[in-house]
Amino acid sequence: MKPRYEVNNSSIESILSWIRDGEIAIPEIQRPFVWDSSKVRDLMDSLYKGFPVGYIITWRSPDTNLKDGTRSEGKKILIDGQQRITALTAALLGEHVVMSDYQKKRIRIAFHPIEEKFEVLNPAIEKDSLWIPDISAFFAQKYPTFQFVMEYCKKNNISDFDEVANKIDRLMRIRYSNLGIIELSHELDIETVTEIFIRINSQGVVLSQADFAMSKIAVNETYNGINIRKTIDYFCHLAKRPGDFQLIEQNDTDFSRTHYFSKLRWIKDYIEKLYIPDYSDLLRVAFTHKFLRGKLADLVSLLSGRDFSTREYKEVIAEDSFNKLEEGVLEFINETNFKRYIMIVKSTGIIHKKMIRSQNVLNFGYILYLLLKERGINKGETSKIVRRWLVLSILTKRYSGSPESMFEFDARRFKNAQNPIDYLQHTENGELSAAFWENILISRLNTPVTSSPYFNLYIMAQVKNNEKAFLSKETEVRHLIEGRGDVHHIFPRKYLQKNGYANKNQYNQIANYAIIQQEINIAIGDRAPEQYMESLNEQCRTKILKYGEIVEREELMKNLKGNSIPTSIFQMDATRYEDFLEERRKLMADKIKYYYQSL
Repeated sequence: MKPRYEVNNSSIESILSWIRDGEIAIPEIQRPFVWDSSKVRDLMDSLYKGFPVGYIITWRSPDTNLKDGTRSEGKKILIDGQQRITALTAALLGEHVVMSDYQKKRIRIAFHPIEEKFEVLNPAIEKDSLWIPDISAFFAQKYPTFQFVMEYCKKNNISDFDEVANKIDRLMRIRYSNLGIIELSHELDIETVTEIFIRINSQGVVLSQADFAMSKIAVNETYNGINIRKTIDYFCHLAKRPGDFQLIEQNDTDFSRTHYFSKLRWIKDYIEKLYIPDYSDLLRVAFTHKFLRGKLADLVSLLSGRDFSTREYKEVIAEDSFNKLEEGVLEFINETNFKRYIMIVKSTGIIHKKMIRSQNVLNFGYILYLLLKERGINKGETSKIVRRWLVLSILTKRYSGSPESMFEFDARRFKNAQNPIDYLQHTENGELSAAFWENILISRLNTPVTSSPYFNLYIMAQVKNNEKAFLSKETEVRHLIEGRGDVHHIFPRKYLQKNGYANKNQYNQIANYAIIQQEINIAIGDRAPEQYMESLNEQCRTKILKYGEIVEREELMKNLKGNSIPTSIFQMDATRYEDFLEERRKLMADKIKYYYQSL
């Protein structure tokens, strides 16, 4: 059995030189620098005292066959230890680091030779002549150490020149401190590399397949990897924090002059919280769209140049894979594509992030939109197919758990179907049978969880139909959802508790929930439905307002229908609560069914 890894020790000076010379590539998979400055200080202190500071882990890229028949030796990619390496370059070489807000910053570590202490530089230390304000000066080439010690001793009236010189020499010998290197074989797959990473670094950030894919992209200098990686990273960051646009523009001037930056500029002015992709989402959509594959592990292999049929690594495959990935990324961040897709999502009734729990549903919806657009399907047909597929995916929990195999299965069939609507209808016939609508869906509405996808589907149907909130004349469900409106009990919670329903799973049934204006809910208090609904009947007779503004019997009945409330509500008290839940679940299921069929 071939060894899976090698363990070696190398000096910090050697490791830093390898990084400078490109022998080890830093992919920034833990982007950007997240250590607190005090951790950099502690690292210097540990090195000074000769304490162990752990290992870094590298993963060797496979050698690839070039077009001319020669072989290219793969680089070592740093998959763990980026924060430590960055800390070393900041403290010892004086390099700027990019912080979480994308601002570049110097981290200056000060040293007190007499007390042999390290501290992060601050104004008080800077004024104290016993402190050396920045240790990076000693690691510059041909630094005049003897002259410095002479001046330091003179300035501070220190007579023991040798003592200070010895401590400065000990400081400078940090460069010869050893750091362990675990080099993983290129033959290991991502799952094995991940397992090794977790076992060695159980306290660290667990790496995902997207992290490994980003590492392969970032370290590639031949096929524009760094610009692809930055495009992904900056787009996702700006989708969350558009205010950082100027910082990125100022701190990464080289990238800001590229056409990639101009293509993502629009996102800084687009405030939309419904679909905020992270780099894993963007990679997954771009990859499945362009490669018709689901496993991001396959993307890592393809970017390495793997030929799945011969198991060889070929440069031509790596080149083609980077080109296709770049196309996919640029199509994802395209302003027209992104905004058009969001419009389709909203047209289903999904108007708030809390209405959809599955990011994977949104991810595949975007994949499907891009595939249909690529096939030249007209906009109206594309919108219809994407809408129905989004809702079908929620109804059937199609992409819950690990979605990769299902992503690939569906993408290939939509791509290859003679008419994409045929695959949609084929799936509907198999997944949404009469038994689903009449039994399965009703049983799934028997839950106390307000975040249930089935309750969200019911609310989506109300939004799509422009339904009014329960007992409201003008206020729509949409308005309360957009205004962070609350969900309230039709049979008031306190009323049920007083009448023997003490278990929250009983009174918190989603069939007992409705979107209600807060003032109406407060007015209802803990009254039985038969009591407050009789007051609504009286309100319609006398026109004297007590609950909301409905004063016409016909309008009241329309409101009950829009909220799937059985008309038997006028005679219901706690003794009929279970009957109410059963009746309402059927009405809610019917609303969801007709809503789906109307998409």
